[in-house]
Amino acid sequence: SGQKVCYGDFKHSCYKIAYFQDLSRRVGFQEARQACEIDGGALLSLESEAEQQLIENMLQNLTKSGSGISDGDFWIGLWRSSDGLATTACPDLYKWADGSISPFRNWYTDEPSCGSEACVVMYHQPTANPGLGGPYLYQWNDDRCNMKH
Repeated sequence: SGQKVCYGDFKHSCYKIAYFQDLSRRVGFQEARQACEIDGGALLSLESEAEQQLIENMLQNLTKSGSGISDGDFWIGLWRSSDGLATTACPDLYKWADGSISPFRNWYTDEPSCGSEACVVMYHQPTANPGLGGPYLYQWNDDRCNMKH
């Protein structure tokens, strides 16, 4: 389940945000990716600052709706392939799950950290104390693919 919002002026005309306060309903990256595909879509690929801002506004509206939303990051469709590990810098190994070739990135300070973290979330931690890169809101972080978001 999730909230579906449609626009006529963006390349991706509809977006669906699924947020679960119930931790037991949150899923790993591959499960989220499959759920989107079953729904006829794909995990979000962000292609510009304007689209990033649109998504931030949607998340802010969701928060304002009085749903009691709390901390909980959102999977986006960016992930790191192990192909070319020896010859390519880690940040350049990230690609969009839907095949988009957009170079747009919105990493949090000191991200991606790489290592065992190969799938990407958009931070949504309004109650966390800000770090070096400011509040943990809407920037991207690589995380372990089996984490539940």
